[in-house]
Amino acid sequence: MFRLTIIACLLYFGAVANANWYDNAVVYQVYPRSFKDSNGDGIGDLNGITSKLEHIADIGAQVVWLSPIYTSPQVDFGYDIANFTDVDPSYGTLADFDRLIAKAKSLGLKVILDFVPNHSSHEHPWFKKSIQRIKPYDEYYVWRDAKIVNGTRQPPNNWLSNFQGSAWEWNDVRKQYYLHAFAVGQPDLNYRSALLNQEIKNALTFWLNRGVSGFRIDVINHLFEDAGFRDEPSANRTDIPKDDYDSLIHIYTQNLHESYLVLQSWRELLDNFTSKTNTDHKLLLTETYAAQNYTIKYYSYGSIPFNFMFIVNLNNQSTAADFATKINDWIDAIPSGHVADWVVDNHDNHRVAARFGTKRADQITMLSMMLPGISVVYYGDEIGMEDRFFTYEETVDTAGCNAGPERYYLKSRDPARTPFQWDNTTSAGFSTSPKTWLPVNSNYKTLNLAAQKVAEVSHYKVFKAMVALKNSSVLTKGSAEVSVLKNKVLAVVRQLGRKYALLLTNVSNLPVTVNIKTTLDLPNDTILQVYTASIGSDISPGSLVFGNAVTVPGSASIVVIAA
Repeated sequence: MFRLTIIACLLYFGAVANANWYDNAVVYQVYPRSFKDSNGDGIGDLNGITSKLEHIADIGAQVVWLSPIYTSPQVDFGYDIANFTDVDPSYGTLADFDRLIAKAKSLGLKVILDFVPNHSSHEHPWFKKSIQRIKPYDEYYVWRDAKIVNGTRQPPNNWLSNFQGSAWEWNDVRKQYYLHAFAVGQPDLNYRSALLNQEIKNALTFWLNRGVSGFRIDVINHLFEDAGFRDEPSANRTDIPKDDYDSLIHIYTQNLHESYLVLQSWRELLDNFTSKTNTDHKLLLTETYAAQNYTIKYYSYGSIPFNFMFIVNLNNQSTAADFATKINDWIDAIPSGHVADWVVDNHDNHRVAARFGTKRADQITMLSMMLPGISVVYYGDEIGMEDRFFTYEETVDTAGCNAGPERYYLKSRDPARTPFQWDNTTSAGFSTSPKTWLPVNSNYKTLNLAAQKVAEVSHYKVFKAMVALKNSSVLTKGSAEVSVLKNKVLAVVRQLGRKYALLLTNVSNLPVTVNIKTTLDLPNDTILQVYTASIGSDISPGSLVFGNAVTVPGSASIVVIAA
């Protein structure tokens, strides 16, 4: 039997007295365009979110993370910001935002904003002034002279955009190329400019003054590039086009040390704000798709880096030992005094039901709740929302469109961004308009929140049960142990004195019977009871089980408790 042990309390490696308010939180990501439309234009908005905050509180989340709401031409649906201190009219106004904050506070919810510091929109006034070489904006972006080869103008080097093709775009006014790590409409900001750095700090302070409790920092590892602008080495891949981002090894455009130092300065800004205003400590989450050694390093510079193992490293082919090993590696790498986090889903990847299969839609959510630390979920995870298939003609995501009709499905993020399925009325209750910015998944007639609230068994009820368990003393203060049983079942044991909670996750398609008395080291007279089980397991909560022979159905997860 493969076994690892995690010594855990509310703050695993530090004292409970030093715990932050978010150390055991459920963070709920809202994609504003797709959550709730309040005015019938087919686009979700702030007032729509405000009207549904009770739902987020009801499922037990403590933190609402809003994907970008800033002024934007929507080239990358808000990740291209034209004003870092205002709300896009399609989402509402600053007054609407203030009402959202007030409503969230009344419900005991904290709000964090998605902050996108790597780039702005090409429509930002800074960029327009930079094109004209107006000081100090002339140095706010990464500009570079052309390389002339045989009399022909070429980009400065071979760097590629995440969204296909060269990362450089010629500007005929300034007569230089500007860098864009993502869309052409997202010019990279230059953090070697002290004045640009201060502009970004001013923007962070603006939102802190409006009551946000922290930020999720987008693509933090892209902030700096090699000062020598050297070509990146080839990945020597023959299975993808030469202008595909993955055709290069990104040693000069990702994970430079200066990015960590900028983050550290933001942590100091947040801490100083907290001290001056006598408010709660501010949550700072960072997004980076990078090797673990680069990712873990962000802990030491003031943030909790997103742990994407369930998205990047594990899938429906992974073994129970694969899960255990990844969990072990992550926990072992976390610096003393910090907490883990477990990301189930997000707006950039296929939904968990697509990655692991619809029968296993609950498994990863249940696992994220059972493990010590922060659970990060995506709108719709609580009802098991699924990807929707898109044709190329329907595709609106820049990443998908740029990939072309033969490869769009490999890059497009539209399938995971469809409107929330509230009920079985027009547009799933998301909007009164039958036409929405992205089509609603056709399964909304049966897969929706209203139906799951009244059903005897549903994803929604499993989700709520898991959040309630997450907030129990066994999980907030108990130890944690991860084991592999019979090569097929991942077991997570949480224990506090004589109280136990055990998650059994069968990663195979066939039933597996395991003996958990040995795993739990239980006295013979201990009564075991099913607390909850994933949808399709056909196991009823409240039923009693014999510890020496617990059968876990194929592709199912069950939670057993003992007291």
